[in-house]
Amino acid sequence: MEHLWLNTSVWLFLAIVSSFISIRLGISVALIELVIGVIAGNTIHPNISEWVTFLASFGAVVLTFLAGAEIESSVIKKYWKESLVLGFVSFLCPFLFCLFIAHFLLKWDITASCITGLALSTTSVAVVYAVMLESGLNKSSIGKLILAACFVTDLGTVIALGLLFTNFDVWFWLFCGITMVTLYLLPKLTSLYLYLKSYSNGHVSEPGIKSLFFVLILLAYFAVMGKSEGVLPAYLIGMIMADTFIKNKEVIPKIRIITFTFLTPFYFLKAGSLVDLKSVLAVSGLVIIFFFGKVFSKFFGLYPAGKLFKFQKQTNIYINLLMSTGLTFGSISALYGLSQGIIDKQQYSLLMVVIILTAIIPTLIAQKFFNPALAMEEKTSRTLQNTVFLRATTENNLTFSNKR
Repeated sequence: MEHLWLNTSVWLFLAIVSSFISIRLGISVALIELVIGVIAGNTIHPNISEWVTFLASFGAVVLTFLAGAEIESSVIKKYWKESLVLGFVSFLCPFLFCLFIAHFLLKWDITASCITGLALSTTSVAVVYAVMLESGLNKSSIGKLILAACFVTDLGTVIALGLLFTNFDVWFWLFCGITMVTLYLLPKLTSLYLYLKSYSNGHVSEPGIKSLFFVLILLAYFAVMGKSEGVLPAYLIGMIMADTFIKNKEVIPKIRIITFTFLTPFYFLKAGSLVDLKSVLAVSGLVIIFFFGKVFSKFFGLYPAGKLFKFQKQTNIYINLLMSTGLTFGSISALYGLSQGIIDKQQYSLLMVVIILTAIIPTLIAQKFFNPALAMEEKTSRTLQNTVFLRATTENNLTFSNKR
């Protein structure tokens, strides 16, 4: 029992250190936790127990649910063309290009090449949502458009993974059926949710939030049994409930506090700690090839699509960079390949390093140089300075005229 407490303190200490570094550097805490996880995993080797794995998995589910809850139906109706085009292109281009590199240039077998293409085709809803939240763009149209397009990309990855590798057994169809029924009934049960909220009357037990967690965990169970992933129904549930949360704005902040305080640190730290840097050193050249292969293929498809929709240059580049990130579904695809014996440990570590680099480097560049929120702040600051200057000039002119 004493080892459990010590192990817990180690993970929480890493989370605390990540938070302080994030605040100090002004970088998304999710990215810092990834880096800290890589360092810890290759130095002190924190124990990844079953409860750590559960908290990490549940953190990914709830975080993906929160990302979906940011996308109201009005946004989907307004930007459905942009979301579908950007999302589809963002999936297809890197999937085909990285598959080509793995199979035809590196001579990997076709199944391992498919896993490679799938792992590097994704965007990271978890990272993108965390960045949107910290930048304040989660409430803006551009932020919601990016989240919607990311969902389309990852949906393509999940569908492709299912078509290529899933055994369509009873559990798979049961998962699909239960998910469809749940998605249909949840809007109908809004009155029940409101009843629970009214019944609790601010009580600390929060039965409404517990009910949501119950639905997410139950669907995650059926997803895993159906050889899918719990984050997929979680995203759909978030989108279905988004309009409900507009009327109940106090719910999301409460879930967000729970998630970012105690759940997602385990997910990001664990994802980083699984990377074996020693096995990657022998194939460091491949890391560079796959990294630029993913990023450039994304740009090859996304940038012309952005110009087609007449995005401003800075906004277009920002969207390209954030949709070049990868983590949640990328790591899921890579881990699936490893657990099923499709790829080996070295290939898995290689893919995970590339995935983590794509989660960090494009995001840093996007936030530092192309962030629309910073551009708006600078524009507002210049406007205020000009206003102050004009007022000062006017006052000086009036004073001069009065003296005359």
